Amino acid sequence: QVQLVESGGGLVQAGGSLRLSCAASGRIFSFNPMGWYRQAPGRQRELVAVISRGDINYADAVKGRFTISRDNAKNTVSLQMNSLKPEDTAVYYCYALMLRDYWGQGTQVIVSS
Repeated sequence: QVQLVESGGGLVQAGGSLRLSCAASGRIFSFNPMGWYRQAPGRQRELVAVISRGDINYADAVKGRFTISRDNAKNTVSLQMNSLKPEDTAVYYCYALMLRDYWGQGTQVIVSS
């Protein structure tokens, strides 16, 4: 069983930065994808970024602004978010895939204009 706990959300002005972190309990291997999704009010949950071994994929909307990183020894995955825009406002969920999907409880990010 894996549990994911996010931290680092909050309120920031447009153009600012936030860093999200996710700590996973249980053993997760480098080949297990981990990453971040987000869900804005009235919208479907969407992929933000995912990392598996050395492969990284970003949503087009965040390329060049967000950076995902992973520490396999500590079972953590982080998301550095720069140049934030109001449209980045959403609940951000940590994600891991190990035979099935695992999700964190979500952390709110609000970007004011």
